[in-house]
Amino acid sequence: MALHKPLLDSSELNRLPVDVPGLEDDFDRVEVRRSQRRKKTISAEIVGQALVVSIPHKLSRAEEQEWVARMATRISERRRRDRLNSDGDLVRRAAELADSYLDGVRPAQIAWVPTQKSRWGSCSVADGDIRLSLALADYPPWVRDYVIVHELAHLTVPDHSSRFWRLVNRYPLTERARGFLIAKGEEEG
Repeated sequence: MALHKPLLDSSELNRLPVDVPGLEDDFDRVEVRRSQRRKKTISAEIVGQALVVSIPHKLSRAEEQEWVARMATRISERRRRDRLNSDGDLVRRAAELADSYLDGVRPAQIAWVPTQKSRWGSCSVADGDIRLSLALADYPPWVRDYVIVHELAHLTVPDHSSRFWRLVNRYPLTERARGFLIAKGEEEG
C-alpha cells in the first residue's frame, strides 16, 4: 500500500497564533483551521479563550489574514455587546434619564447593537424598542445620555417637531452633546 503525501502538511492545516492588531486582549490566541472539505464558508467560534477560525484550504495568506481580522472583530463586537447588554446598566440609565427629563416614559426594550453604522440610535415607536450603536459606548457618558434621551423622546413624540426638541432640550447637555457629534461629523447641524 502506497502512502500518499497529504496536499497540505499539518502546519498548514492548523496554525497559531495569528496576530490581529487591536484585539490582543479579547482572545488568548487565534487559531486558523484550514479544511479541504470547506469550499466557500468561513466560520469562527470561541473554544476556551481561543478564537478558532475555519477557512477553506485554498484561501491565500492575504485572504486568510483579511478573514481572520473580520471574524475576530465580529466575535469581539458580539462579546462586547453581550457583556454591555447583560449587566442591566443601560436599562437603569434609561430609566434614570426618563424619570429626570421625560416624565418617566419607558422603552419596552433598550439594547446595544453592532449593526447601526449610520445612526447612533433608533426607536421603533410601534413596539417601543430602542437600539443604540455599539460605537456610542466609546463616547463620553453625557453624549450617550443625550442619544438615550433623544430616542426616549421619540416614544412620546415620533417626529422631530418643536414639541420633540422641547422634550430633548430638558436634558441640560443636549447642546454640548450635539456639538460633540457635529464636530465628529456624525450629527446634522
